[in-house]
Amino acid sequence: MNSPAKEKIIVALDTPDSTSALRIADDLQDAVSWVKVGLQLFTAEGPWIIKALRERRLRVFLDLKLHDIPNTAREAVRSAARLGCEMATIHLSGGSAMALGAVDGAKGSSLLVLGVTVLTSLDGDELRAVGISRAPEEQVLDLAALGMRCGVRGVVCSPREISSLRSRFGDSLIIVTPGVRPTESSTDDQKRVSTPADAVRAGANYLVIGRPITGAKSPRDAALRIADEITEGLAKA
Repeated sequence: MNSPAKEKIIVALDTPDSTSALRIADDLQDAVSWVKVGLQLFTAEGPWIIKALRERRLRVFLDLKLHDIPNTAREAVRSAARLGCEMATIHLSGGSAMALGAVDGAKGSSLLVLGVTVLTSLDGDELRAVGISRAPEEQVLDLAALGMRCGVRGVVCSPREISSLRSRFGDSLIIVTPGVRPTESSTDDQKRVSTPADAVRAGANYLVIGRPITGAKSPRDAALRIADEITEGLAKA
């Protein structure tokens, strides 16, 4: 099943331990190419889980959302590259020096540094509560521009900002989109969401999908259904 739809799905393995993560990974191997390891799983299991997933021929997106001084970000990204991760995230709100450090840490590897713009759990009210008066879309566009100036070639944003990013940056930017929920699925704790078909039509390169797949009775069947939605979206794009 080597299809564009398969390549676009990144399954978020937000599980408490390796037993549950690897059980899902084993079930998904012929349905998806990518998995995401975030803070919960990485804190529980450490770098070993990356090796275990790669042994299953899965591509790994390490989503730790680094936000630290430039040297620490550089060395953390370098470590992620050594582990064989192919994507890793930093918070673009950490500034240009940190972004430059992260890009430097990825040099000589195939790792793509992704800049997190505005978390999908945030809306305008939440941003104002932390002192940011701009609307989420404005903040996303400005942070993406900062990242591009520093050599960050990809961003993480909600589905609502995809079209604006494509309009401003064209195809020069890789867009990874969480907050994707299949039709009739719960939005859980995310506020700026979309369906898979709508997200790919808007121009997303990758869709991060967690609970609609990992919480399903059959993760594989759920992933295949979502792949069908993506294929339909691509056909109408």
